[in-house]
Amino acid sequence: MHQPATDPRPRVLHLAQPVDAGVARVVTDLTRAQLASGLHVTVACPDGGSLADGIRALGADVRRWQATRSPGPGLVSEVRRLAQVVAEVRPDLVHAHSAKAGLAGRLAVRGRIPTVFQPHAWSFEAVGGVTAALAVGWERWGARWATRTVCVSEAERTTGLRAGVRGRWSVIPNGIDTERFHPAPVDTVRAGIEQLAGVDPAAPLVVCVGRLCRQKGQDVLLTAWDEVLRRVPKARLVLVGDGPDRAALRQLAPESVLFAGAVADAVPWYQAADLVVLPSRWEGMALAPLEAMACGRPVVVTDVAGARESLPPGLAPRCLVPADNPAVLSGAVAELLLDPLLRESLGHQGRRYVQSTHDVRHSAEAVAGVYRDLLGGKPVVPTECRESIHS
Repeated sequence: MHQPATDPRPRVLHLAQPVDAGVARVVTDLTRAQLASGLHVTVACPDGGSLADGIRALGADVRRWQATRSPGPGLVSEVRRLAQVVAEVRPDLVHAHSAKAGLAGRLAVRGRIPTVFQPHAWSFEAVGGVTAALAVGWERWGARWATRTVCVSEAERTTGLRAGVRGRWSVIPNGIDTERFHPAPVDTVRAGIEQLAGVDPAAPLVVCVGRLCRQKGQDVLLTAWDEVLRRVPKARLVLVGDGPDRAALRQLAPESVLFAGAVADAVPWYQAADLVVLPSRWEGMALAPLEAMACGRPVVVTDVAGARESLPPGLAPRCLVPADNPAVLSGAVAELLLDPLLRESLGHQGRRYVQSTHDVRHSAEAVAGVYRDLLGGKPVVPTECRESIHS
């Protein structure tokens, strides 16, 4: 799909790797809003995952860009291919998502086109030693080619500044589609989930949604689970997602833990849960707690920067626990499982908070404001399209 030379719409090129989970959700939501606002949107991403098919279903252009999640010997060819995509699409603005696309995209464009870089959690937080030092060095150096760095939390911006990353910043919290993520009767939802067919419908159900990897901390939750079972013997835990730690986590898991794998739609799992837990070691701003609260479900999250900002202040005493601390985590989970009235109250509070503070429309409008600024005031929401965004 090529844009006619006479098409006056601003052209936005999103670059994305990874192609699943939170990053894919953010790119898809932005694409949906930007198409509705009249932009011409192209997404360059690898095959696999949910992103490419979701973008095509929206009617946007997709360009195949094969790239691994981490830098490696293929980086030079990945950058070369991206440069070809940029030449073909001729975007007015490039928006690169996450560390790998941010690295390859900035090398391919090198400031010749207004470039937005959105880390979705900094690369140097995921590694240690020499690799972390190299990642910090790159982010400092590559910042010269980001016209604007968009962080999903104030904590993410502060982390970048402390690491010596300089540039122009915008903080735009992640947003949730509160019509898609909504409360539903637990019994009805559980009856419709095939993987729960052999689970007691009355069993207290804890759900953890996220990539199975060290960042998300499922190993900490499994270490805590024995104590949860001691206090709530009928409790069941579901890990929703896939990732490199799947085999290792299975070895840690007792029979009361179900691995649901990667799912196309996590909404029923949130709605089926009595409690949603995110035991992350670090975050930019995770979508899972916001999605769970939008579904009216209480959450327990670890006290790491990006996750902390996803909670309304009133929920922190009950719902925030230290990272890498199975003993405290097990206590918080067990206490909430044993108190249904408190869970219901926390769920209502969380739903109201997400509706008022993390609506996806607010996030899309804030990104549109960044685009307008970088395009010199060129309208990115034509007047005739504005009503459709708010309808």
